Amino acid sequence: MKTKVTAFYNEFLHLAASSNRIGLNLMRIAILVIFVWIGGLKFYNYEADGIVPFVANSPFMSFFYNNEAPEYKQYKNPEGAFVPENHAWHEANNTYGFSHGLGLLIMSIGVLVFLGMFFPKIGIVGEMLAIIMTIGTLSFLITTPEVWVPNLGGPEYGFPLLSGAGRLVIKDIAILAGALILLSDTARRLLKK
Repeated sequence: MKTKVTAFYNEFLHLAASSNRIGLNLMRIAILVIFVWIGGLKFYNYEADGIVPFVANSPFMSFFYNNEAPEYKQYKNPEGAFVPENHAWHEANNTYGFSHGLGLLIMSIGVLVFLGMFFPKIGIVGEMLAIIMTIGTLSFLITTPEVWVPNLGGPEYGFPLLSGAGRLVIKDIAILAGALILLSDTARRLLKK
């Protein structure tokens, strides 16, 4: 019995060890799906409205908007709501124009990463851009007050209690790790040529 278990275990280890290429390609597909989906959502007003706190508070991106933080707080829309006055403010702020450009960039990065499956020189560009983008996204944990549960009188608020916005941002650690693994794989493939 012990021999059969050991044989099964060894067979499993060999199978797992040989699945590296499948895992790498699945990571490329996952980044494609996530980036194209999230990038595509940037063309919807609710998503554009939702990223305003991140962009407005970022020292690297706030110049894309016409108004300074925290003015946006009085023009926030609940997801799915249309408030004409708030919509007009967002149009004047360049909320929608910036979001559309960001959406195109994010979708392009996803496509470049995916193409790395077939064309390593294209993939390495996408992977480097994905790394830069996810580092930028993770910087929101420092720059955006809305990523932490606010003090509304209860005992649970502030660091390390992530709000919905913070939980949205923290997942980029996994995307960053995946992009780094893909970058390493692509570099190895290019060095072999």
